[in-house]
Amino acid sequence: MTLIITPYYAAALAVFYVLLAVLVIRQRFKNRVGLGDGQKPGLVTAIRVHGNFAEYVPLLLVLLLLLEIQQAPLWQLHLIGGLTLVGRILHAIGLNKTQGTSAPRFIGMVSTFVALLASAVFLVA
Repeated sequence: MTLIITPYYAAALAVFYVLLAVLVIRQRFKNRVGLGDGQKPGLVTAIRVHGNFAEYVPLLLVLLLLLEIQQAPLWQLHLIGGLTLVGRILHAIGLNKTQGTSAPRFIGMVSTFVALLASAVFLVA
């Protein structure tokens, strides 16, 4: 079986993950903090955005992979992959704007949760 959809979403998410890591490194240089967050707000935010991505994306990619292995319809694969990619980007944008609630952060988390729940339903239906 050749995987067609999952690799593209995995690649796009990997590039975004590296971008988020670069933003953490940039904050580390700017604030001269080698380890931890130095209680610097910009660095704390960058670390959390990167960490939040790392907490959700691996499971979502596994679920997407399982769906593709089960030969789920293309619309389901693109729905899960698209919600994951757009949701994580919006979440990062929203959290970088403010540590409080923002529309992009809210929509990003809702998209992520919908992707998780929908993929679970698609896998057992």
